[in-house]
Amino acid sequence: MSARTARRSAGIVLYRVVSGAPQVLLGHMGGPFWARRDAGAWTIPKGEYDPGETPEAAARREFGEELGVPPPEGGLVPLGEVRQSGGKIVTAFALHGDLDLDAVVPGTFALEWPKGSGIVREYPELDRVDWFDLDRARDAVVVAQRVFLDRLEERLA
Repeated sequence: MSARTARRSAGIVLYRVVSGAPQVLLGHMGGPFWARRDAGAWTIPKGEYDPGETPEAAARREFGEELGVPPPEGGLVPLGEVRQSGGKIVTAFALHGDLDLDAVVPGTFALEWPKGSGIVREYPELDRVDWFDLDRARDAVVVAQRVFLDRLEERLA
């Protein structure tokens, strides 16, 4: 799959600083495939976008769609892009802010499960969200997205 035809996704690495240490907001991927997994099953709030939409606009829109609340006000700081193992190119932006986890109402998606059963159910995009210090986040997040945490840490140094 060429970069021109690859699916593209954009998201926000929301971070706050607590007692001098950065924390990032991650969401545990919803649905039956991820239900019993923890390490590598967390992600930044992100989603796909079409060529007519800027990555910045998509990142803000997807944050709202995935979490059910708009992202905090503030400027987005580019963290670059990575290609995930499935070929999707993810562009991420850092945003300093806070979020009340009790206000989160995740979006949903429909999925036939078990595959081939004809039974379609709604699942949350993210079944839980939490704040992580950077070391714990590196263990939890999808492997390809770890680079965003490294880039955020470099910017904050």
